[in-house]
Amino acid sequence: MNALWISLALLAAGFAGWPVTALVFRLARTIDDRTIDDRTGDDRTGAGRAGDGGAADDRAAVGDPAADTTTDVVPAAAAGVEGVDVVSSARILRGGAIIGILERLAVCLAVLAGQPVAIAYVVAIKGLGRFAELKETPVAAERFIIGTLTSMLWAAGMAALAKVYFLG
Repeated sequence: MNALWISLALLAAGFAGWPVTALVFRLARTIDDRTIDDRTGDDRTGAGRAGDGGAADDRAAVGDPAADTTTDVVPAAAAGVEGVDVVSSARILRGGAIIGILERLAVCLAVLAGQPVAIAYVVAIKGLGRFAELKETPVAAERFIIGTLTSMLWAAGMAALAKVYFLG
């Protein structure tokens, strides 16, 4: 019977965490859009900002961690072009959805096995593997932190619930 509860906890942690992460990404984008609009006094729908739906490609990616696409707006002064903001759409953090599933499975398994120290290994491996990309792209670093924390909290929560209620 314990094997069934462990399997269900792993499935819930690994695969149900994806919609939760997508929801948190969507919430973070909404908060960012509101903050930018408040500072600039802009009442537009957010053309040119990350995950705003300003372009057809971005609409498909909103809230989808598998899309791994982020749009950066470089101010005109920084781009060296007068009066025109440069929009660069870069594909960042490739494989994030698959890595997220594996991360949630590893965290859940670590908690269920009573070895929470293993979570540090997961974080270290992820950080070292993404270091160069995170160093170059601040938007990628923010997405990495949000996704990692969301995934780890979800997986640890699922494992804790299974341990307390079913494996007790």
